[in-house]
Amino acid sequence: MTAHDTGNQTAEIVADLLSPATLEDPYPLYARLRQLGPVQRTPAGFCLVTRYDHCSALLHHPALRKDPAAGLRLRGFPDWTDHLALRAMFLSMLFRNPPDHTRLRRLVSKAFTARRIAELEPAVRALTAGLLDDMAALAADGETVDLMEALAFPLPVAVIGELLGVPPADRAQFQTLVRDFSLVLELAVSSDMVANADEAARRMEDYFRDLVAERRRRPAGDLVSALAAAEDAGDRLSHEELLVMLGLLLAAGFETTTNLVGNGMMALLRQPDQLARWRLEPGLTDPAVEELLRFDGPVQLTGRSAPEPVPVGDDRLEPGELVLLLLGAANRDPARFPDPDRLRLDRPDNRPLSFGGGIHYCLGAALARLEARVAFPALLARFASIELAGPAVRRPSLSLRGFLQLPLALVPAP
Repeated sequence: MTAHDTGNQTAEIVADLLSPATLEDPYPLYARLRQLGPVQRTPAGFCLVTRYDHCSALLHHPALRKDPAAGLRLRGFPDWTDHLALRAMFLSMLFRNPPDHTRLRRLVSKAFTARRIAELEPAVRALTAGLLDDMAALAADGETVDLMEALAFPLPVAVIGELLGVPPADRAQFQTLVRDFSLVLELAVSSDMVANADEAARRMEDYFRDLVAERRRRPAGDLVSALAAAEDAGDRLSHEELLVMLGLLLAAGFETTTNLVGNGMMALLRQPDQLARWRLEPGLTDPAVEELLRFDGPVQLTGRSAPEPVPVGDDRLEPGELVLLLLGAANRDPARFPDPDRLRLDRPDNRPLSFGGGIHYCLGAALARLEARVAFPALLARFASIELAGPAVRRPSLSLRGFLQLPLALVPAP
């Protein structure tokens, strides 16, 4: 096959990946990309890497950097700094390089230590039990329960809301705001999407500006108060960085878990032998959560830029090239995971790339795992029967993969 033929195939596959029709199952397209070679170049100017070993190595490569400005220019937004959403997203810790990334991450890392996460477990269990009570009451009345509305969103947003200090009455608004805001992470971004994201970013910025002002007047034992104090102490955190950081922490604090719970439940419903096995073997919980992360992860891709030549298998990234690491594809790589399209809750040596790697490894990974390790066993124990009760609705995005609605018919356990 010539380079021209490979390029044409890559372009066709990428076009299919961006089609709404493939949102349900992009994994066959990932498999086709993997077969074409270690690096695939697109007409848009991006390189795609799909194999596990290559993605893992590049996530940890010290030379690769974040370069969101270049990516936005390729996607038709050379004026990206004029858009509040683009500026906020790409000036956040998520898209910064050292030393700024190191400085920003250090300011919040104490809130996500292993000890602090372990201390949250009783609260997570209590919150989960309360939400399951509400779901059981609906089920007892014969009502369909939307898992996303009843558990997948309210649980993680309550946890991150408590950490930050966002009052309970204010949390529900962020589900739609964050969804609109995060669409700027997609490969194909329209002017309308950016306009909606700008409005969402403005409303989030206004909210946190007011909350920071309130915490300065009356500090509390939460992360908003701590970060406001860090800014006041001159710890190199500007007011803009403070507002961006708070928006990022809130969004990241529930988006990953929300999508993990929805994707994971759908995977279990489609392979009921694994759901039944988990009921019988609660000791499977830790490996089961890793397998759900691998099988249909909430984050499907991440980007980097190569400032120097970087080898990738028998190919290489050239200086200035932008690379998209397709984490969802890497997690289904048969060279790393035998029979990768099968959900296997006891899969050995299971180390998915769903939370990234290297210096940008997801700060909230331990919190997301804790919430999933509590939520799934509690859900299975509380309901003797869990079945899909209607069409599930996928969110219209590839980068962040999840559901908008997942209706369930539940029978409470006796």
